[in-house]
Amino acid sequence: MATRLRPASKKCTVIGGSGFLGQHMVERLLDKGYSVNVFDIRQGFQNERVQFFIGDLCSKKDLIPALQGVNVVFHCASPAPSSDNKELFYKVNYTGTRTIIEVCKEVGVQKLVLTSSASVIFEGKDIKNGSEDLPYAKTPIDYYTETKILQEKEVLGANDPENNFLTVAIRPHGIFGPRDPQLVPILIDTAKSGKMKFMIGNGKNLVDFTYVENVVHGHILAAEHLQKDSPLCGKAYHITNDDPIPFWTFLSRILIGLNYEAPRYKIPYWLAYYLALLVSLLVFILRPVIKVKPTFTPMRVALAGTYHYYSCERAKVDMGYKPVVSMDEAVKKTVQSYSHLKRAS
Repeated sequence: MATRLRPASKKCTVIGGSGFLGQHMVERLLDKGYSVNVFDIRQGFQNERVQFFIGDLCSKKDLIPALQGVNVVFHCASPAPSSDNKELFYKVNYTGTRTIIEVCKEVGVQKLVLTSSASVIFEGKDIKNGSEDLPYAKTPIDYYTETKILQEKEVLGANDPENNFLTVAIRPHGIFGPRDPQLVPILIDTAKSGKMKFMIGNGKNLVDFTYVENVVHGHILAAEHLQKDSPLCGKAYHITNDDPIPFWTFLSRILIGLNYEAPRYKIPYWLAYYLALLVSLLVFILRPVIKVKPTFTPMRVALAGTYHYYSCERAKVDMGYKPVVSMDEAVKKTVQSYSHLKRAS
């Protein structure tokens, strides 16, 4: 019996497919009948339906086999934002992305969907229901974000309908969910060390946290709606749960769900910010003598104590986006998935 070939439009490559978001993306694409390649520096999981390509995304030689014969590329490879490796941020987010664009054009990929970040417009000051029309941050909150701005500009600038190469950027914010190696494990480690007793500010600042399945849904919708003459070409789109929640309420729900105490005491935002500045100054002065990586930084204070939530209106209008998992259900699923971290009563 002859093997039935999938149409080219159903062939895709997920760059960074072994990561947290990438794995969820691969699973959903397979569910939707796509033929999936994964390109990454490691094979993070086993799946007979996936073809894995291991390599360096700055190497055209490594990328070409993974991108040949593919219609859509999802680029969600990224170092952890909490890293302080500037060289790696620049290599992956900027140099690697430029290489991906070159290879896509060489081998005839038609669509490139980038995982960007809503933080590309955040400068540590309140953003309430921010639209994609806000300018890029002139003073990004960290070097990771600075390179994400460079990355997004490269991808959107590469949009070229005349030569059948279309690009779009998805800007999620505060991704969380099962298998997340960052948010929940770090939160629980902080609680275990007794450092989650204080909240910064009055606890009312609304923030977007976005469940991973909603982020995946936004990416796939973007790929499917990205056509010549569509409004998506060369544009960025915010994808969130469309349900901003007070920052400390969200963290408290995760902590309480895993049997830890929620923060009880409040530190005024201005005081926390200036203390963090002082700590940063001391670390800078002592750097020649002592190597210290502070966790209490002005950037983290800003993330914890300001409003930063974003409008999904453009995504609703242009690609029919709406979250597929509500915030209540998302928190419940996430807590259940981390039951192994639950504190014994």
